[in-house]
Amino acid sequence: MTPWRRLRRPAPAGLSWMAAERIVVARARRRVGVLVGLAVTVLVTAVGVLAYGMLVRDQERQIKRELAYTASRSDPSGPPGCTWLFLLRDGEISGGTVPAPPGFPLATAMTTTASTGVPAETTITRNGTVYFVLTETRGEDVVQAIFDARYQLADRRHLLVALAVAELLGLVVAVASGCVVGRLAVAPLADSLARQRRFIADVSHELRTPIAQVHTRAQLLARRAGAAGIPVEYQSELNRLTGTTRRLGEVVNDLLLSARLAAAPGDRPAADPVDLATLAEAAVLAENDRAGEQGVALTLSRPDVPVPVAGVESALRRVISELLTNALTHTPAGGRIDVTVRLPAPDVAELIVADTGNGFDPADRIFDRFYSGAGPEKRHTGLGLALLREVVTGHGGSIDARSHPGRGARFAVRLPVGTSPRPAASTLASVSGDA
Repeated sequence: MTPWRRLRRPAPAGLSWMAAERIVVARARRRVGVLVGLAVTVLVTAVGVLAYGMLVRDQERQIKRELAYTASRSDPSGPPGCTWLFLLRDGEISGGTVPAPPGFPLATAMTTTASTGVPAETTITRNGTVYFVLTETRGEDVVQAIFDARYQLADRRHLLVALAVAELLGLVVAVASGCVVGRLAVAPLADSLARQRRFIADVSHELRTPIAQVHTRAQLLARRAGAAGIPVEYQSELNRLTGTTRRLGEVVNDLLLSARLAAAPGDRPAADPVDLATLAEAAVLAENDRAGEQGVALTLSRPDVPVPVAGVESALRRVISELLTNALTHTPAGGRIDVTVRLPAPDVAELIVADTGNGFDPADRIFDRFYSGAGPEKRHTGLGLALLREVVTGHGGSIDARSHPGRGARFAVRLPVGTSPRPAASTLASVSGDA
């Protein structure tokens, strides 16, 4: 497969691509729901503010008309209800038979208007209500009309209560409608993702057999070419064809594995106790010959006791094998690869694969599927680390990688030990048939 040593900052622990996909769909639903809810809330609020503003404006206009009529035409002895009229004539203030509220009339305002002739409008909050006061001249006299707006204020309070109730109901309707609209709006997205997974699984499954046949025939042709004495350059091309078909088969197997990891929970095998140390030892023994051919020292450090984890043996074997393959691919002759299995905590098992190879740029995102690096030499088109992270997070663990270019790499896999819970149903799957 195409080398996939590119690194991004570690993803949140336990986050597989399926979990990330669900998060994207859930966020899209929430965003649509929030937008719809805000729209409904803003609409209800705008209607309420408009209604209240119109009420206040109409009341103030009516109050001014009442004051103007009272000041110009009414008699102090019999003004309309909630209205009082006082008359300043020859320096004396007189009013009607109905007692005025405490603090009225405003004698200072009346004498000022009498001396200047300028009308005055005043709003006074007193006695638990609001009074509108108009002082103006009428002929040779000065009149002061007072209007008690307690009933108008009561109407405003009633309207505010009604608006508050309407706002609460509007919020409930906004939340409900937002949830419904969010689900309806995002349903095509979720459906398209499901169709995409099914398409990948179907296509990959159909391609496996013909690709395997082509690869087998290419191998046979390469062997027969050597036995038949065909020129070396043709044998080299056949070997390249064999390698290409093998890599193509690996890509198809990765795609199929990715689709299987998203299968229904009922298709998952149950997790069993697996000795991580024994798996690591077997993987190192399997790669010893290859490491010796490349001139790379391969070592293993493990406890003398088993390191049990709950999981699928074939899936965990693939994780260790892929990490070793990656390290061998990027470690030149004379380098070193150290595999360590340890128990850093009573409930945590850790597998570390560290090498002295080329390393990688921490800015790269190797855990992204089909990630492409910054330059042509950093191009990455595989699924390796993305699939490994799905398997590891499916076992309730985490995987991260650290390095600097030219200074080697260190991949660490952490898994719960002992009586840890079974791997998450969204990512646990057997990979023995696809590795």
